[in-house]
Amino acid sequence: MSRWRPPAEASTAIITRAGFERLRAELDTLWRVRRPEVVKALAAAAAEGDRSENAEYIYRKKQLGEIDRRVRYLSRRLEQLKVVETRPSDPERVYFGAEVELEDAASGEVARHRLVGPDETDARAGWISIDSPLARALLGKRVDDEVEVELPGGRCRYCIIGMSYRFDPTAPG
Repeated sequence: MSRWRPPAEASTAIITRAGFERLRAELDTLWRVRRPEVVKALAAAAAEGDRSENAEYIYRKKQLGEIDRRVRYLSRRLEQLKVVETRPSDPERVYFGAEVELEDAASGEVARHRLVGPDETDARAGWISIDSPLARALLGKRVDDEVEVELPGGRCRYCIIGMSYRFDPTAPG
């Protein structure tokens, strides 16, 4: 049986200023702080002798590989990303950066979501990727519009009861 898989869909290369700065800070921390620490620990583990049975050496090599992989990814991704800092031309419609308040038509529960780039999603904060099925269903809609979307838990119907934009560069993400 083949292990071939079709290539993953390319994610949207847009991000908020705060998300971009977080990724840049992560890259800087990995490169200037974490990597030198791991390299130093790796050198100390290598100096202990037989590397084939040295768990510390094996662990540090693996850790260094993970850091280098993340550094390569962030370096490439930061070059591709476009920072969006302005409101859309029609702020009455849902687009990137919108904070949308939704009411579940079945249960009446209200949830608040912010449409952000795929690199800055945070389920606990209610930040969903612009590439997610819910976000795609919301794009271009207005307050009081209803959307029906197929989610992993089944088909859901929502009513947009409120929305706003927050693109102030001084405001926290």
